[in-house]
Amino acid sequence: MKKRITIIGSGFSALSAACYLTQSGHEVFVYEKNESIGGRARQLKKGGFTFDMGPSWYWMPDVFERFFADFGKKTTDYYELVKLSPAYRVYFGIQDFIAIADNLEEIVSTFESVEKGSGNELRKFMAEAKSNYDIAIKDLVYRPGVSPLELITLETTKKLGQFFGNISKDVRKKFKNEKLIQILEFPVLFLGAKPSDTPSFYSFMNFADFGLGTWHPKTGMFDVVRAMETLARELGVQFFVNSNIEKIIVENKIAKAIVVNGERIDSDLVLSGADYHHTETLLDSEFRQYSEKYWESRVFAPSSLLFYIGFDKKLENISHHMLFFDTDFDQHAKEIYDDPKWPEAPLFYANFPSVTDKTAAPDGMESAFFLIPLAPGIHDSEKLREEYFGKIILRFEQLTAQSVKENIIFKESFCKNDFVEQYNSYKGNAYGMANTLLQTAFLRPKLKSGKVRNLYFTGQLTVPGPGVPPALISGKLVSSLINKQFLNE
Repeated sequence: MKKRITIIGSGFSALSAACYLTQSGHEVFVYEKNESIGGRARQLKKGGFTFDMGPSWYWMPDVFERFFADFGKKTTDYYELVKLSPAYRVYFGIQDFIAIADNLEEIVSTFESVEKGSGNELRKFMAEAKSNYDIAIKDLVYRPGVSPLELITLETTKKLGQFFGNISKDVRKKFKNEKLIQILEFPVLFLGAKPSDTPSFYSFMNFADFGLGTWHPKTGMFDVVRAMETLARELGVQFFVNSNIEKIIVENKIAKAIVVNGERIDSDLVLSGADYHHTETLLDSEFRQYSEKYWESRVFAPSSLLFYIGFDKKLENISHHMLFFDTDFDQHAKEIYDDPKWPEAPLFYANFPSVTDKTAAPDGMESAFFLIPLAPGIHDSEKLREEYFGKIILRFEQLTAQSVKENIIFKESFCKNDFVEQYNSYKGNAYGMANTLLQTAFLRPKLKSGKVRNLYFTGQLTVPGPGVPPALISGKLVSSLINKQFLNE
């Protein structure tokens, strides 16, 4: 039976759900607070430069293919992918870096050249990581987090110990060189927690990295947003931007409507792809599932200080993705998770899309995206932003042996306050709720409200977790639950 469904937000999970629900025959209306579709994956255009404002890593290409295949499509129907070579560089000192190749054989050789015997250890580690990937990404993450029994399969019982070990210990058992250890610990940072708090089973992220490679949509990650929006419109989804949701109206414990810019809009069901905590504040207090104390007790992924920069020249010694691990990795992690404060000597990430995509910057110029991970909820000010930009740009110049500061045409920043203001993000987090052992699958906030009928949630604070591929999956999972409810009515 056709239902009228209202979706709050237009990030990856909301776009995914919109497609699946429309495919199932429902009328779907998407309301986006900001002026453009995409949620955190919006685009910034300025002075001939183009930036992805949010996600910039395209990993797990099979998940994207699986999404489009569900609609009889392929990614190539909408956008072109480029496999990055090298995938990324990791800097440890002045002109001291390790480049990660676009294939496992070369990566094995690189490891062996740094630490004798590590090549063979990497092969064994990656075999286990691939096994975990096949179990997790091809099966477990497509389960809705309704019951702990979802995690119990023949394959997972064989790997039970991996849910109680952690990535940090595993890597250190096999590798002694600190540079190699940090490279292997890096991928799980996408899950939003320290490697020492991330279960061993999550080594599947290493297979996503070394096994499947790092890709880039030809003109940026916004290509994926544009593709999903196009697919959604082809299916019949209707979009409304500049539509701030002020309240979810509940009558007789059933979600009946939303209030958008002062106007009541009725529907049969409300699905929120917006921040979970914020969505519950749109409800009267008796209809909220999770208390402020609950949210305060959760481990959240970091916030970020971001800079979008246009340079008036081509830069030297750069690659598309660059990680700067020339300071203490563990200390920065402590300053995010254990003793939240602005880091003394932050690690940072730099992305130069114009290395790959010539449309990202005018001829002879370079576009750049710098990111410092920060603790969510800390104080944010223009003064602090400028202070930290000074720190990282000086190190960038030293580490890459070039002068660039005087070549900046423009610079825009985005930090905790902006995440709160533009995305209603809890404490200004950038990536959602971390995937620790106690925040995995059925232990995450539920896709379906337990207090309000016909109210559902999707996105990085619910199942399966943070990241773009999980967001696509989250949209599919919640759509299945919604259709199951309608079939049983």
